[in-house]
Amino acid sequence: MAEPASASPMPEGVTDPDYKPQPGRLGNLTVAQQHALVKLRKELQDEGHFVPERMDDATLLRFLRARRFDVAKAKAMLLAAEQWRKDFGVEDVVKNFDFKEKKEVDKYYPQYYHKMDIEGRPVYIERLGKLDIKALYSITTTDRQLKRLVYEYEKFLTDRLPACSKAIGHPVETSCTILDLKGVSLTSFWRVKDYVFQASAIGQNYYPETMGKFYIINSPWGFSTVWNAIKGWLDEVTVSKIDILGSNYLDKVSLQIPAENLPKDLGGQCDCPGGCSLSDAGPWNPQ
Repeated sequence: MAEPASASPMPEGVTDPDYKPQPGRLGNLTVAQQHALVKLRKELQDEGHFVPERMDDATLLRFLRARRFDVAKAKAMLLAAEQWRKDFGVEDVVKNFDFKEKKEVDKYYPQYYHKMDIEGRPVYIERLGKLDIKALYSITTTDRQLKRLVYEYEKFLTDRLPACSKAIGHPVETSCTILDLKGVSLTSFWRVKDYVFQASAIGQNYYPETMGKFYIINSPWGFSTVWNAIKGWLDEVTVSKIDILGSNYLDKVSLQIPAENLPKDLGGQCDCPGGCSLSDAGPWNPQ
């Protein structure tokens, strides 16, 4: 039986002949989903809330998917995100924020983007096991870390995703995340939980539908207690995208991330000069 034709055309710029958009995305919308998209855009325009440079159809669809194509709920979510942008000062962060302590912070809490997975997603790596709370908070603050997070989210949307989309030949809208818990101390985690809670809330509420794959690797004994706490902060869709793997994670992760794109200290083959965590290697940063 042939698949029903999409109510929306394929997005522009697709060069990958095998690309099949996932449901709820441009090029694979039902009639009802297409109507919801048109309705949301028109209401935002009529009410004076439409920001063309930030509200293209792909972005509106992210908010619609996050609210199961309920237009009223998606609009409320989008307007709340717009209000948060003003309150947080996102535009100022994008233009003026300078995370001067990045190199030092990298020693005590590495968080970085590095190359792509097999589907063209930028890979984001966080090494929570290297966390040294005392050293970290002697050189930075929770507030500056959140500003850095938002700065990187914005760069993810404006630079990384477009570069990955061009490199792979089809739209890329999500990331592939690795959270490494090797050597993590539960005490350290509880001390940084406020930052983790605020960071996960920012991602879920203001940058919805940007998580594609999520691997938690090297999960230690007793992690189930922490996981049960974290799960309570996340919605069901997010939880369903997370794979919790122990120390034998490489077989599964290497199916998603080519060895040459995975840092050597995580079992891959990549060994960027100066270290992968500071290289910002990827199609968004041609070497």
